[in-house]
Amino acid sequence: MAALGAAGRPVVVVNPRQVRDFAKATGKLAKTDVLDAEVLALFAEWVRPTPMPLPDAEAEALSALLARRRQLIAMLSIRPGVEEHIAWLEEKLRALDEELSHALRQSLLWREREILLWSVPGVASMLTITLLAELPELGTLNRKQIAALVGVAPLNRDSGILRGKRSVWGRRAPVRSALYMSALVATRFNPVMRGFYEHLRAAGKAKKLAITACMRKLITVLNAMPKHHTSWNRTTVEVFGPCS
Repeated sequence: MAALGAAGRPVVVVNPRQVRDFAKATGKLAKTDVLDAEVLALFAEWVRPTPMPLPDAEAEALSALLARRRQLIAMLSIRPGVEEHIAWLEEKLRALDEELSHALRQSLLWREREILLWSVPGVASMLTITLLAELPELGTLNRKQIAALVGVAPLNRDSGILRGKRSVWGRRAPVRSALYMSALVATRFNPVMRGFYEHLRAAGKAKKLAITACMRKLITVLNAMPKHHTSWNRTTVEVFGPCS
């Protein structure tokens, strides 16, 4: 349309079904590019639809803004229903959290481990539940094995003489996601983890790399606590060295 209008040719946009019905009415049932061109030409000659004026650039821009405004009004009209659904989801989430906590407290072993893990600054209840439910190997493996299982140990991407960038991936993705959030909190409110993170950043490590290293350190600490039945303070000395 724009090309024809720019060339000064009259243009009209017609309903494709209307043209197809016209073709059937004239006995042209087959459909090819050549036949379509003939049908369109015949339709224009017999029906003579009224050419439409093409909008200029300013009119098109104004029309686009109006269309966007109509979209926003439509979105706002469904807001009450969306807010109601969000409130329902939040209530269901609270109920599910209570159910998870209740299920956790049914086991004395889980309860003991929850108290032990939850004593680490920066570790919230959701991480402890995730670890107990989805990482039963916690406390039974060494630091390298637990880091590899969770997926926070850098993996090689080498081929021949080429050395690719190391990255972490795969394994227990839900555990790694919960561990990531706790590591972020720990770098702010856990003095040991904060010092470790700041040391890495001062050494020129990128933020993402430093956070991944903190995740690896944190899962090492969490793995050592039930493994050796040690408290947070004693475990940190074993893993990080003396703390000031």
